[in-house]
Amino acid sequence: MPQAKGFRFAIVASRWNDSLVSRLIDGARDALKECGVDEGAVKTYRVPGSFEVPLCATKAAESGRYDAVICLGVIIRGDTPHFDYVAAETSRGINEVGLKTGVPAMFGVITADNVEQANARAGSKHDNKGYEAAMAAVEVVNLYRKEFDSGA
Repeated sequence: MPQAKGFRFAIVASRWNDSLVSRLIDGARDALKECGVDEGAVKTYRVPGSFEVPLCATKAAESGRYDAVICLGVIIRGDTPHFDYVAAETSRGINEVGLKTGVPAMFGVITADNVEQANARAGSKHDNKGYEAAMAAVEVVNLYRKEFDSGA
């Protein structure tokens, strides 16, 4: 298991579909704890919906206080094209956070056709996209620290 003691993480999470997103936050926090991250080294920011995640993630990354930003949300398809716009712009925006700032921004946003699919992706440990995104954040931060820091 990768270790992350001494690293700092921001979690940016949507309040929309809160019963599911809260489980993603718990999963992310569990993963970080398993990797040795101190509880005080993780700050959670809640935004109204997934569409708002990228801007808050950008602000967190630009602050210089975090080694990585973990982006969490749940977007469930409805009867209108709204899902397509929100899902596309959220994923594009999260990708741009890392490209713009150089701080890893991990994609832990569930895009599902229905509540059952979303529930299955907000389960425990390896069935939890928040857990997976946090583990990926730890792995990437360790890689970058080892390979790209000035002392490497």
